[in-house]
Amino acid sequence: MEPSRNARAGPRDPGAPPPPRIPTLKEVAREAGVSTSAVSFALNNRPGVSAATRRRVIEVAERLGRGTGPGGRSTTAERSRAIGMVLARPAGSLGVEAFFLQVVSGIQAGLAPHGHALVFQMVDDIDAECDLYRRWWAEGRVDGVIVVDPRVSDPRPDVLSVLGLPAVVVGAMDTPGAARPGSARSAPMPVLGSGRRARLSNIWADDAGAMDLIIHHLYELGHRRIAHMAGPPGLAHTARRIAALRSTARRLGLDHTVSVTTDFTDRQGAKAARRLLSGAMQPTALICHNEVMAVAAAGVATERGLRIPQDVSVVSWEDSAICRTFHPRITSLSREPGAFGLRAATEVLSLLGGSEPRFLQDPLPRLEARESTAEPPARSPQPPAVPPPRTAP
Repeated sequence: MEPSRNARAGPRDPGAPPPPRIPTLKEVAREAGVSTSAVSFALNNRPGVSAATRRRVIEVAERLGRGTGPGGRSTTAERSRAIGMVLARPAGSLGVEAFFLQVVSGIQAGLAPHGHALVFQMVDDIDAECDLYRRWWAEGRVDGVIVVDPRVSDPRPDVLSVLGLPAVVVGAMDTPGAARPGSARSAPMPVLGSGRRARLSNIWADDAGAMDLIIHHLYELGHRRIAHMAGPPGLAHTARRIAALRSTARRLGLDHTVSVTTDFTDRQGAKAARRLLSGAMQPTALICHNEVMAVAAAGVATERGLRIPQDVSVVSWEDSAICRTFHPRITSLSREPGAFGLRAATEVLSLLGGSEPRFLQDPLPRLEARESTAEPPARSPQPPAVPPPRTAP
């Protein structure tokens, strides 16, 4: 059972008056004679209600003591001492990634010593996630949020800006005017499409730099046909990694690189591997979005009579105990997801304390070369050596 807001706030002076009670949306709606959705629209300054209805709702809310600050939340309300986190992913993908679970563990470790709880919820899509933010803020459920899986043309920064809800985005954003990989580690937040300056920090990783580490490792081993089993389309990091692969391939003169998108799971990882390994230009190396997909790809290779790494090399973008105990051990990018989550928790608490939003770059991961990568079966033909010029006797 969730503790009451007073219980979360800790002991109170017995002689002090009780804290003011915040009326619910239903109470405001009943008093104003409108629906709860109309109250939410009016207090969040969203279209969908008439000017007269908006005025009536605001008058009732102020009379009942709810206040008309951003999201209709009472400006005198105690903090909820809770940080929200929403995951708009297929339910089957939640338990497969060690990286995500370690990020959550790091967030909990950062919040708990300061008396804040993590409120976690899964939803079907990004629209449902935005609606949940609006409801949380209107009801005073959370003080701030941690946002994951940045999208291409992501609507969430603007929604959070309108609400004035402090937020930390984990992963590089694709927001116009936002910092890009290679920019300063800390910079002021841009004014978003709403015309408001977001109270939103961003902790991002250099996906292009990480892809460069992997491609150069495979290139130096002699691989010239490389396939990339990426994450879901529409995610900003998926687009960035695909673009980084193409850019590095052009720079190195690789003509046979390809990316296919998946949903993070072993099922789609196996499906992608079968498609790639049955093509006319069978890749000699597979780069997999996570360790679960890497193991699935290795299984498909074995089904087809291919040996790892003698016939096909496998790389995982994420490292875990699976990569270190699988046979052969899987070459992976090694980083500290728990520390990533801890930084996100520290940053959202900093925003609640009044600090300015920041862009913070995560350290570039290390490439842990293990037994799953080696020279391809036959190295790509190398241009003949140019003989030295003759000299006169």
